[in-house]
Amino acid sequence: MIEQLTPLEAWRRLQEEPEAVLIDVRCHLEHEFVGHPVGAVLVPWKEPPTWQVLPDFPGRVRGSLPPSGLPPEERPLLLICRSGHRSQEAAEALAAAGFRHLANVVEGFEGDRDAEGHRGTLGGWRFHGLPWVQG
Repeated sequence: MIEQLTPLEAWRRLQEEPEAVLIDVRCHLEHEFVGHPVGAVLVPWKEPPTWQVLPDFPGRVRGSLPPSGLPPEERPLLLICRSGHRSQEAAEALAAAGFRHLANVVEGFEGDRDAEGHRGTLGGWRFHGLPWVQG
């Protein structure tokens, strides 16, 4: 089962569990130009122009994790994207590959669109004032 966490719950988890890793599954452009949570490890799930799932996502996650005494499949991994949809798909792929401690950040980095079609006004990592950087 993939746990569903709000951005605030995810931030708390990262503070309380030193082995936990936040994986940003957005594309390189989003990560760089829109911004990203401080300390997030970028492992894209999809990239433009095709927006197809990139090959061997679980292997790329394994290879991107910082050193730890735990095997990659036992690390607590929190996945984030723009709004929580791609990260859920990526978490499901990791679960199928044997990763056991997975959480999806449900509001993502930017949250859902508001009535005017704008992101960042209804929820998301930035909306909650959590640490992030751009560039």
